[in-house]
Amino acid sequence: MKITPIDIQKKRFPAKFRGVDKEDVHSFLELVREEMEKLLRENASLREEVQTTEKQLQDYKDIESAIRNMLIATQQMAEGYKNNAQKEAEVIKKEAELQTHKIGEAQKKVIKIHGDITDLKRIRRHFKEDVRLLIESHLKMLDFHEDMETEHKAEVNIYRCYP
Repeated sequence: MKITPIDIQKKRFPAKFRGVDKEDVHSFLELVREEMEKLLRENASLREEVQTTEKQLQDYKDIESAIRNMLIATQQMAEGYKNNAQKEAEVIKKEAELQTHKIGEAQKKVIKIHGDITDLKRIRRHFKEDVRLLIESHLKMLDFHEDMETEHKAEVNIYRCYP
């Protein structure tokens, strides 16, 4: 059974023959009541403090949970960035390798084209020499034929002079 300060204050003891001094009992009960009120106020105050502390503790736990979740999310984001950066690096590396291959192929083509140009220049030079030789030989033949015609005309003129 729960006893309150009011229960103590209202409690009356029946008078008996040779009983206790009523004033002493009442003053003791008053002291007990006051002490009990004080203890109940302290108890209520402590309960409020406990509730406030528990609320603060819950707030801190909520903050801790939020920070933990944020940390996990940040770590996941960092991992995502890291993975994306690695994938991007691989793509860039493959593109660079492809460009390197293309550049190598282009260099080979340039070398081949230079070789072809050199060959064509050599062929052109030989062709010019061949054409020059052909023209010279044709000129010699023309000169020869002119000489022959001149000789032939001279012979014909000689024959005309000598019947």
